[in-house]
Amino acid sequence: MNRKRQIMIGFWSEILMLMSPVWTWAAVATVTESMGMTHRMMMLAIQLGLILFAAKIGNILFEKIKMPGVLGELVVGIVIGPYVFGGISFYGFEQGLFPMYGDFAISPELYGMGAVAAIVLLFTVGLETDLGLLIRYSLVGTLVGMGGVVVSFMFGAGVMVLYSESLIGHPTEIYDPIVLFAGIVSTATSVGITARILSEKHKLDSPEGVTIMSAAVIDDVVGIVLLAVVMGVVSASERMRDFQWANIGLIAFKAIGVWLTATLIGLAASRKISILLKWFGRRTSIAIMALGLGLILAGLFEEFGLAMIIGAYVMGLTLSQTDLKHVIREKMDGIYEFLVPVFFCTTGMQINPAAVWSPGVLSFASVFSIFALTAKVIGCGLPAMLTEFNWRGSARVGMGMVPRGEVGLIIAGIGLSSGLLNQELFAAFVFMVVINTLVAPPALMFLFRSPESGLRESKRNQEKGGMKLTFDFPSYEMTDFFMDKLSEVFESEGFYVHTLSHDKMIHQVRKDTTVIDFQCQGTTLEFNLKEVDVPLINTAMLESLAALEQTIHALKKPMDILPISTRFLEQTPVSYNNITLDKYLTPSLIVPKLKGETRAQIIDELLDVLVHNKQLIDIHHAREAVWERERSMPTGLQYGIAIPHGKTDAVDRLVCAVGVKCSGVDFEAMDGELSTIIFLTLSPATKPAPHVQFMALISQVLNSHGRDRLLACKTAKEMYQVLTSCDVSVEQRKKIAEPKKQEIFELDQYLKPEMIVPRLRGDTKEEVIDELLRTLEQTGLVRDRQKAKEAVLRREDQMPTGMTEGIAIPHGRTDAVDNLVCAIGVKPEGMDFGSRDGEPSKIIVMALATEKGTTPYLQFTASIMRALTGDRRKKILHAHNREDIYKILIDAQKNSSITFDPTSVIKKNQYRPKF
Repeated sequence: MNRKRQIMIGFWSEILMLMSPVWTWAAVATVTESMGMTHRMMMLAIQLGLILFAAKIGNILFEKIKMPGVLGELVVGIVIGPYVFGGISFYGFEQGLFPMYGDFAISPELYGMGAVAAIVLLFTVGLETDLGLLIRYSLVGTLVGMGGVVVSFMFGAGVMVLYSESLIGHPTEIYDPIVLFAGIVSTATSVGITARILSEKHKLDSPEGVTIMSAAVIDDVVGIVLLAVVMGVVSASERMRDFQWANIGLIAFKAIGVWLTATLIGLAASRKISILLKWFGRRTSIAIMALGLGLILAGLFEEFGLAMIIGAYVMGLTLSQTDLKHVIREKMDGIYEFLVPVFFCTTGMQINPAAVWSPGVLSFASVFSIFALTAKVIGCGLPAMLTEFNWRGSARVGMGMVPRGEVGLIIAGIGLSSGLLNQELFAAFVFMVVINTLVAPPALMFLFRSPESGLRESKRNQEKGGMKLTFDFPSYEMTDFFMDKLSEVFESEGFYVHTLSHDKMIHQVRKDTTVIDFQCQGTTLEFNLKEVDVPLINTAMLESLAALEQTIHALKKPMDILPISTRFLEQTPVSYNNITLDKYLTPSLIVPKLKGETRAQIIDELLDVLVHNKQLIDIHHAREAVWERERSMPTGLQYGIAIPHGKTDAVDRLVCAVGVKCSGVDFEAMDGELSTIIFLTLSPATKPAPHVQFMALISQVLNSHGRDRLLACKTAKEMYQVLTSCDVSVEQRKKIAEPKKQEIFELDQYLKPEMIVPRLRGDTKEEVIDELLRTLEQTGLVRDRQKAKEAVLRREDQMPTGMTEGIAIPHGRTDAVDNLVCAIGVKPEGMDFGSRDGEPSKIIVMALATEKGTTPYLQFTASIMRALTGDRRKKILHAHNREDIYKILIDAQKNSSITFDPTSVIKKNQYRPKF
């Protein structure tokens, strides 16, 4: 996550305030005294706004070139700072937008915000720390931290001794303050960039990650002591008398003692602190109050002479052991994202790039940089290899300790402000910091590219702890749905459920000392937990399954989908965020004459078009996604349109292909018609895509006018022009708004008296169907009775055709007929056709349609259902001959002026005809 990316950044910014507050404010006094408070606040507001925009742009640009975004923020800070463009004057800003404040590069206000940012960052570091692993690797971390400090100090001081005569004009000894200071600068470690990379690789809680974090804490504490020693040497030299080593020892003992004591007390009181914070109720309030505790402890640490950010780290570490850990972290995101860019930009503003380019300084800076990098790799990597890590893990630990970042910059700034360093040495140290910070990220990413463990084989087995529990589900959708139910069950029990990774769907459940991770992996739900928590998970799973069963039972109730599907093609002109077909469609994605004869062949043909145009990564996964959607609900709409679609990671963006089949293909359209215009669309399953908006756009383009124009086209280019130029004009909008006159359907065109059987003799469903087919065969309307019977029974196997109120409509598509044909039979005692109301069917209406071409099946069904309303059903059941039944049906149509309303059947019976 972005908020992890600069863990430990700004650690030494507090040292700047603790060790040398006088020089900072003295340097800026001449500027701030000449400004009124209102003017200073105005400048702060403008500067903050510009910094936020500039930092974000730098972050994005550097991430595009596979570099850490934090370096982009640092570089942008240099560019907009007073040494480059920030000091350029223009109207209203005579000294520039980012002027110098005496000898200091940023204003006291911006500097203060950087101090608060450092507290927030180290507080977050504490929250992110896995205490178990920290204790587990505390010994290794101590050895690594101390090794890095010792070797880096020796290398840095040694290089300074070699170059001292050319840089400062006279040779120096190892105890010279400037040599000692060079050693201090070399020891600095800022693991913010390292933590960002570890976070992206999900290695922050790995053995290497925890070792680096532990070593960095040791490095910083030892660094405080060493800096105090060196500054004591400088102070004594200025007063022309020796300093007292006893005082330096007291400073070291005090720093380490206060740190350890506060940490132990905080961990012991973590449960009580958690109870106190929960008293505030709302999660946002809990997070704010937690940060308040961090600020208070940071101030107390300053009072004891330590860096404020160590206090913030201790408070974060304390709260990391509570079930509020992720609540606080999530709710602080906004504060974190606001402060971090400001901090890095202001750090970059303090760098003067012009000072490093003299030959002597550049030579020293290059050698110093190489030695500083080598010292960290050797000094930190060797102790790691001598303990628990193999060569790979040791290299990762060593390279992870290389970045100096703002820590080195601030130490160098202290030397400059105290007069110990001149501008050339300061520039050389800044050069070292920048080079080490640039080299470490790609090297560390390369070392973590291999999935191999960095531990020795014997230690690798010890590292494995806890156990895994897995549950399998029949589909990914059910797994995802079940995770939501499981989260609800846990939250109802007072647990906190957090999302650790959206991409990998990793969640964590916490309450007091119970910590359980669970992850969705395809159709499997995997839990990482302690053995003692297994009964808890099993019970929660049972409760979640019960809730899931209730939901599934509710979903079994019939849903009226046809009115929704029917309205899909209503041409209401709406703008969909500038989405147009030409963004997704080219002539090469259009097939004017599809060759396939079946739905499967058509889908494969359009998928092949996408593959040919390099729009598709995996045709097999894409095909499965489309058919999964077809099986759940056919995609045939009305008016000869079908839109097969699916979501799959076989595509990385929304793609589509269009084809026309003039003879039509059965996509199980709601109006019973064959589909002639097929629009196949695919969108990614795990990335956002305008799938719904795109489908809505298609519904507008394929209005009556658009369909007619499209079907009249001969070439793909003509079809492309029609599809991409179908804007709805004002005149068309008026026509759309006008209610269309419904088309009169004449029932007597398809029903004759000889097609009616007043008393059916069959005793089974199959016998009744055969009896009605025999009637049609005798009238010459069915060529092959057996083939027609197979079509009807095949449809019955898919879904029973019994409706409600004693009516059944068995039907099917077959080439045994040339047009829509029907037969009606009456069975007063009733027969089981699987009706939705459980009642036997007494009036059986059988219909047959052609396999290809269009037939008015839905209109016919609507007419029959309208005719069979009210007391007319009773009259038909009591009629003695076919002529009486025929007259009842035809008179009913004439008296009610039956018109085609395709939703009327469905609204009442919750049933969708399906050939």
